[in-house]
Amino acid sequence: MSQVFSDLKTVEYGTPGHPEAPFRVKESHARLCAAGHRLETPPNIATAADVALLHGPKHFERVSGGGFLDADTPAFDGIADIALISLSGALCAAASAVQGAPAFSLMRPPGHHAGKDSVRGFCYFNNLALSCAKLQAEKKAAKIAILDIDVHHGDGTDELMTKRAGVMFCSLHQVPLYPGSGLKSHDNCLNIPLPPGTGEAAYLKEVEKSLESLLAFKPEVLAVSAGFDTYKEDPIAQLKLEKGSYRRLGDMIAQTKLKRFAVLEGGYAPDLPILIENFLAGFFG
Repeated sequence: MSQVFSDLKTVEYGTPGHPEAPFRVKESHARLCAAGHRLETPPNIATAADVALLHGPKHFERVSGGGFLDADTPAFDGIADIALISLSGALCAAASAVQGAPAFSLMRPPGHHAGKDSVRGFCYFNNLALSCAKLQAEKKAAKIAILDIDVHHGDGTDELMTKRAGVMFCSLHQVPLYPGSGLKSHDNCLNIPLPPGTGEAAYLKEVEKSLESLLAFKPEVLAVSAGFDTYKEDPIAQLKLEKGSYRRLGDMIAQTKLKRFAVLEGGYAPDLPILIENFLAGFFG
């Protein structure tokens, strides 16, 4: 049985005009419910100790402190608590995956830009990377593959996973585009830069090759940073995927037959709820 974890407390912050807006979770939550998905509000299990699995010793304190963080990633009131709820969703999705039930965490804020000591790109805690680290710490998975399909390079995940034993990371992303990194592969990190205007056929071909590389690593779990800002109508990027592309992406990932979970990263077009629904139709198999 598949599982979607979501908590509407994560829609309770935002800045007018900011692309990382409450509608991303609120409207996607409503659409998935209407489509018959069973959405579960996860227990708030994430702690400062979980954040410290990968982030620096003062990272949680900094996010909790209420001072200036980053121009794109403001210090909203109570943001540390909300970010812990988002991390809880990712932790629950990871736990579901190792038990054999594919899972998706429909939460905000996203996480793949958050580095060891950095808050940036709308991200406070690196939800996916921390979930993978916890699976390893609890000896629930020794080898994990990470696939990042957000349009932006997962620079925080790259930083946190570089040379980490038992992990292979792959990011497909537009270049040039924020954050400007991920131009080359290195160590255990496979980076696939794509030019603006890349459409479905070329994109899915690169995903196919990336999955082949990840499968050769022989992972026990596949963790997916699921960004939907590769969509042709996304307001802050220039790739050209169609609505149906996300069903095909989900199908390709499901065909690996790996235990798997995904967390929401980017995606800022009004069609985001449709894109998520399409992705999950394939991802859950």
